Amino acid sequence: MTAAAICTQAEMVQALDGAAGAAREPAVGMADLAVAVRAFLAVEAQSAARVRLGGNLFDVVITGSGVRAWSAVAVMDEVQGGCGPVIEDPVNGWLYWLVPPGSCARWAWHGHAVCLGAPHTITLPPLSRRVPPGPYWLRPSASGRLVPVGPLRDALARFGPGPGPHAALAARLGIAV
Repeated sequence: MTAAAICTQAEMVQALDGAAGAAREPAVGMADLAVAVRAFLAVEAQSAARVRLGGNLFDVVITGSGVRAWSAVAVMDEVQGGCGPVIEDPVNGWLYWLVPPGSCARWAWHGHAVCLGAPHTITLPPLSRRVPPGPYWLRPSASGRLVPVGPLRDALARFGPGPGPHAALAARLGIAV
């Protein structure tokens, strides 16, 4: 590959914008792709990035943190040969498990967890952040793998990480529980 064929992240984003055409209206589905590409480039570039849940990316299961939750992570490590992506938020005392898109639509009520999808968003920490302060990757994303919902539900039922985030999330989102 020649030096001329290598482009920077900024050039890649500019090319995506340019591909939208004169009216700058992307083809159906391309707007979400461009937003996702920008967000992941920001995360790779050591910045936090706000990402919309759902679509073709992922939903998120939110649980309490602590010893019981870490036991569930250890079980998921065994199930997956290394747990899919999990973000720890020590300020709120929560874990954010990135699960396949559409999981929220199939998620039955769970006493220890809440699943959110579109239209909600999540802020992903930089990929290099592996320790506090602030949210960090307890288990970083590896090769596009997400946490499987079935085994996760089983592990959460087994270990019961708490307190459940239901009331705190409802208050933040302005909804009744």
